[in-house]
Amino acid sequence: MPIKIPSDLPAAKILQEENIFIMDFERARTQDIRPLKILILNLMPTKITTETQLARLLGNTPLQIETELLKVSGRTPKNTPAEHMLSFYKSFDEVKNDFFDGMVITGAPVEQMEYEEVDYWDELCAIFEWTKSHVYSTFHICWGAFAGLYYHYGIKKVPLDEKLFGVFKHTVTHRGSMLFRGFDDVFLVPHSRHTTILKEDVLKEPRLTIQAESEKAGVYALKTDGGRQIFITGHSEYDATTLRDEYLRDKNAGLPIKVPENYFPNDDDTKTPLCTWRSGANLLYSNWLNYFVYQSTPYDLSRIGDFDG
Repeated sequence: MPIKIPSDLPAAKILQEENIFIMDFERARTQDIRPLKILILNLMPTKITTETQLARLLGNTPLQIETELLKVSGRTPKNTPAEHMLSFYKSFDEVKNDFFDGMVITGAPVEQMEYEEVDYWDELCAIFEWTKSHVYSTFHICWGAFAGLYYHYGIKKVPLDEKLFGVFKHTVTHRGSMLFRGFDDVFLVPHSRHTTILKEDVLKEPRLTIQAESEKAGVYALKTDGGRQIFITGHSEYDATTLRDEYLRDKNAGLPIKVPENYFPNDDDTKTPLCTWRSGANLLYSNWLNYFVYQSTPYDLSRIGDFDG
């Protein structure tokens, strides 16, 4: 939230140079306030779990948020009651004439397929294109990030020799990054994926800037200059037990799966895992909402298409 101080106070200039959001008395007096509209395209198989994880993070700020849930057409989720989908989810046709301050596009369990083989790829491409004119800032997660990078910038995913699975150290590599403002020098993030993107491919695209990365997990966060598009390759939204649930699911199904790295105490899957990434997750979403949505989005959402970045 902004701090309200006189515009001629010496601290005002200093804080502005430090990218602290300040608001002078005149702007505060005339400011129109409304809730932020956030659309969530939930492509994860466990819809209710993902809804809860994202709502927990989006709701952990002083900002008033209104969320809507979006589904792709022609699919019947196996792990979510039909009445839940009918009650809470909208189709793209139902929202395509609306405008949103922000949008979250989740990961999906289709990463080992070619993008064009995914049965809802055409609809997802239409949604990606629509975000340019109807969403101020779009936050892409894991496969959603890879798919967005492929659609918007032609950056291809690369298969890994083995699944990247565990909790890994990351560093902020773009100094002054507002997306990672307040982060520690080293922070932890869960990953659970079979593919990655190459840093050298990202560096060829001048419209993107790498914000944070990991020696083991690779490029973690990218964004456009204005923050209209943000791409996150990990799962900071995961609960403490999500990796455990994925691990036990595959283990019990007889699939080849290793114990998640840096997760169970002493790599003992009978012990309760510790959540070592929650503070960073809350700060990441708070920074996104504050710096790239609340401070930047127009009051008149129909003007979104007028903005670059």
